[in-house]
Amino acid sequence: MADLFVYGTLRHVPLLAAVLDRPADKIDMVIGTLPGHRVNGVVGEDFPILSVGEGTAEGLLLRNLSQTDVDRLDFYEGGYDYALKPVDVVVGGAVTSAQVYFSESAVWQPEGDWSLKDWSERHGSFTVHKAMEEMSYFGSRSRREVDRMLPTIKARASAKVLAESGPIRHNPSGFDVTDIEIHRLERPYANFFAIEEVDVSFRRYDGSMSQPVNRAVFMGTDAALVLPYDPVRDKVLLVEQFRLGPTARGDRKVWQLEPIAGRVDGGETPEATAHREAQEEAGLTLQRLEEVGSSYASPGGCTEYFHLYVGITNLPDDVIGVSGLEDEAEDIRSYLYSYDALMELVDRRELDNAPLILMALWLSRHRERLRAGA
Repeated sequence: MADLFVYGTLRHVPLLAAVLDRPADKIDMVIGTLPGHRVNGVVGEDFPILSVGEGTAEGLLLRNLSQTDVDRLDFYEGGYDYALKPVDVVVGGAVTSAQVYFSESAVWQPEGDWSLKDWSERHGSFTVHKAMEEMSYFGSRSRREVDRMLPTIKARASAKVLAESGPIRHNPSGFDVTDIEIHRLERPYANFFAIEEVDVSFRRYDGSMSQPVNRAVFMGTDAALVLPYDPVRDKVLLVEQFRLGPTARGDRKVWQLEPIAGRVDGGETPEATAHREAQEEAGLTLQRLEEVGSSYASPGGCTEYFHLYVGITNLPDDVIGVSGLEDEAEDIRSYLYSYDALMELVDRRELDNAPLILMALWLSRHRERLRAGA
């Protein structure tokens, strides 16, 4: 059995429970302090580091940890370049020996005192969701493999935070997440995307619960989509790029004409994503965003969720060209269309991108207002 002192994000009990894979009331922990140390923030990061010096670091002493507990903690902390070292911790006035995760990395620069309260309010829910997926690979994947997946793990965690914090939209049945029961969940594939297979029961309209049914769901992320519109020139900008979906379906037209779109990265808001993607995909600076709506792409078997915007901007003739991020293998061409030309494409059923059609129809209802305010 081992005793371990935690001073940073693992003091957030829901995170600790996720890492150790057991309820908080099953974890032997007491409040303790570590004299001669300070908990500092890190420049450009949201996690802390432990610094030797004047002061006292507050934390939790985790007692009687099993080897599996330590292995799980090592697996989680291994993603942050920490190693264990022995320390003397004070608990209730008595000194006891323990170990603490400590980093001597020169890359991380201390920055002031770190606040657990502030961190929990800003990052707690996101970090718990991220940790739950990270720890689901404990025993089956190496820490290095999980580190390579972190960008998409973070994006899926952000999607869960957005789903939890978003409004409950029109819901005539009144049923919600409390009216289902997950009996089994497995993740047979995870990389850039993931697949989850579940056995689930759901409330029937007669009030009873269904028998367990087996289903699979494609685990995408939230995405921000923006249709750039110049209300003065009455023009929109569309982008075109190669897409694997139509290719796998067997479509002959595998280059898609689309609005600008991109994944909502970990810790990012959909609005920030829309502005970032407009710059990356078309070199555009948006003046403001008009919210079109938010919706699932295909709720029967996909978590992907779209945040749709019309982005007000200037669109001179020379704005078009080829752009995209080279490190993401993007090769994106932009085109200008007049409003009338866009709506003619809609009317002739020449567009096969659902978000673009929705955004064009929204624009048709709000165009006069946007032009009047230009």
